[in-house]
Amino acid sequence: MGYTIGQKLIKSHLTEGEMIPGKEIGIKIDQTLTQDATGTMAYLEFEAMGIERVKTELSVAYIDHNTLQTGFENADDHRFIQSVAKKRGLLFSKPGNGICHQLHLERFGKPGKTLIGSDSHTPTGGGIGMLAIGAGGLDVAVAMGGGTYYTTMPKMTLVRLSGKLSPWVSAKDIILEVLRIMSVKGGVGKIIEYGGEGVKTLSVPERATITNMGAELGATTSVFPSDEITRAFLKAQGREDDWTELSSDPDAEYDEIIDIDLSALEPAAAMPHMPDRVKSVKDIGKIRIDQVCIGSCTNSSLMDMLKVAAILKGKKVAPNVSLTISPGSMQVLNMLSLNGALSDILSAGARLLECACGPCIGMGQSPNSAGVSLRTFNRNFEGRSGTADAGIYLVSPETAAASAITGFLTDPRELGEMPEITMPDSFIINDNMIEKPINEKDADCVEIVYGPNIKPFPSSTSLPEDIEAPAILKVGDNITTDHIMPAGAKILPYRSNIPYLSNFCFRQCDEHFAERCKQAGKGFIIGGANYGQGSSREHAALVPLYLGIKAVITKSFARIHMANLVNAGIMPFTFADPGDYDRIDTDDILALEGIRSKIENGDEVTLKNITKGEEYKLCYDYSQRQKAMILAGGLLNYTKEQHN
Repeated sequence: MGYTIGQKLIKSHLTEGEMIPGKEIGIKIDQTLTQDATGTMAYLEFEAMGIERVKTELSVAYIDHNTLQTGFENADDHRFIQSVAKKRGLLFSKPGNGICHQLHLERFGKPGKTLIGSDSHTPTGGGIGMLAIGAGGLDVAVAMGGGTYYTTMPKMTLVRLSGKLSPWVSAKDIILEVLRIMSVKGGVGKIIEYGGEGVKTLSVPERATITNMGAELGATTSVFPSDEITRAFLKAQGREDDWTELSSDPDAEYDEIIDIDLSALEPAAAMPHMPDRVKSVKDIGKIRIDQVCIGSCTNSSLMDMLKVAAILKGKKVAPNVSLTISPGSMQVLNMLSLNGALSDILSAGARLLECACGPCIGMGQSPNSAGVSLRTFNRNFEGRSGTADAGIYLVSPETAAASAITGFLTDPRELGEMPEITMPDSFIINDNMIEKPINEKDADCVEIVYGPNIKPFPSSTSLPEDIEAPAILKVGDNITTDHIMPAGAKILPYRSNIPYLSNFCFRQCDEHFAERCKQAGKGFIIGGANYGQGSSREHAALVPLYLGIKAVITKSFARIHMANLVNAGIMPFTFADPGDYDRIDTDDILALEGIRSKIENGDEVTLKNITKGEEYKLCYDYSQRQKAMILAGGLLNYTKEQHN
């Protein structure tokens, strides 16, 4: 039997375990990336490990999230990350240079390589044939130190594409269709591979849009073949030598196959408040809109921006609409400027934002009260935009630009003939906003600079024999990391200050959550299905750790968040009988008796509800390494024990 692309990438980097779906494997990591919302904590963790220099082939620290400097906090974080990068051997991408995933695709992504990043949209690299996986910052710190990255061996899903996209239908519509079919939890435990004749009709930027938003499926990652189209893209970036051919074997077997006829797709939109609530734009109808935001790591490539410019040329943004444009990188902005496309965009009445994540993470441009915003982004979770009652729709750049002109959600096919946009033969190469580290022999002269807002990594203790504590919070299905630890301009500056950040934890679900945790001293969280979906932000585990949460018990977990909980030393359990979820109420006193011995020996775990006099069987499937981490109180404690 042959191998799929995902299996080939794993096999060539496998260091521990067997490639049996559901079993833990360890893989060697070639490249890492961080961004500044998660990077400060990742580098604090790296410093705590006491390793002098990164040991990967390439590690890059990007500044793209917290670029709104309304106080000293973000600037101090940037300075800290810059000093760590210079001393420890990382490349440093300065604020304004662009969004990490767009930049990494342009300048550093290599087919056949492994990449983990402290951002859930790291699978963007799969568009160029990488095994690119989002992970918690602590996992990234370990990998930078030369450590193995551990994950569960995924199943293989093939999305087989046939035909060719019709005019005005785009790559965004492809991934929206996959989300409609599979749902936001349909990709859990899977690698989504794209194949079929339709793949040959898609450029690398289009492929990257699809793999980027594959994160919304809950998938381990998504990947495309590396073919002549990949080679042409790398050549245009001046990196043809980085190209390697990569494809699945003809006799490769998949656990699941999904067929999509590209010619049958129509312009689509994900309706509030979930990326899988997908309908055709035509069926949704002409709803009045207030805002259009074009950009993010999903749709900010040069190709996307050129399409938008062609649609806006000679037109005017509707009076009731605020249109913002966020180019994905300085390379994109430079090329738009030089070829006149930027002038077409600005002349139409668009507002130009810097090359950063911006509105996607609630960093400015929050819509008006009860406003309707069309965004080319990847997530439309309730409140993520910064406006609690806004209606956020996810659409393609074509749909966004057409709607900005009309003032209503508009099927772009109504505009007539689609402009012809082609990939340039060469991109402008200017890496002057990427700083190189100092030579290792001179590293001692570099001082790492800590600002007053940067606080130490929260400490944890080894697992006790018994735990008795209240159910501090009970939440429903599809709780996102935005629910647990919100982003936005008011909160993100405190990502490196866990004590202060804790005041905002779960505020959307229970405004008194942090206060009640501090009063109780310790507690449990009870959750529904797909708990922890969304961003890879490990703060959604570190802050509950700081607040004394000992275990999270749910119907099911999202992959990255479950791993982050274990890394933090918080036990994730699922109900053996999902109906037991309904039997627990907030403030019930719960107990895990003999829990240390049970985890150590792999014994059955029972949760006692002392308040109701009931017991519930819990499930867990920790590897030996994860058991050791839980017993030690988390990955950092475990790593220190291993080095001592």
